[in-house]
Amino acid sequence: MAYLKILLPFNFTEHDNKALDYAIRTYAGHEDAHITLYNAHTPAPDIDMRSDPVMERMRSHLDYLLKQIFDQETALQKAKEKLLQSGFSSDRVKYIFEPSKKDIAGDIIDQVSKGNFDVVILNRKPNKITRFFTRSVLFKVVSTAKNVTVCVVN
Repeated sequence: MAYLKILLPFNFTEHDNKALDYAIRTYAGHEDAHITLYNAHTPAPDIDMRSDPVMERMRSHLDYLLKQIFDQETALQKAKEKLLQSGFSSDRVKYIFEPSKKDIAGDIIDQVSKGNFDVVILNRKPNKITRFFTRSVLFKVVSTAKNVTVCVVN
């Protein structure tokens, strides 16, 4: 049976929670809708701490970064749990938590292609000054992704 595959990039912001709420309102009652939460985190550097006493002092900084990554995955699991509590069955929800390979937009586009998603739910962050200097994630995904519906939650 064919079903609707939805990708929801999630980066733990208020705007991401709005997009999550939209997905719940729109797709929770549809048995053919399968949703994947996606986060591409910045990986912690792989540093050999034993070889240099100076690097040994940096261990606490690296441990802090590793804890942040663990906390992000825990938060993504909580978002998945929210979907489950809102009417999605466990076989309709999953999450992907992986190290970033490119920029945010590039990682999302790769995930759309690799997973053959039908819908991508993005959020828009209004009044962000950096948009005057760089292209937004939204613009990059919309202009690059093919054969996918992009839903923008404002």
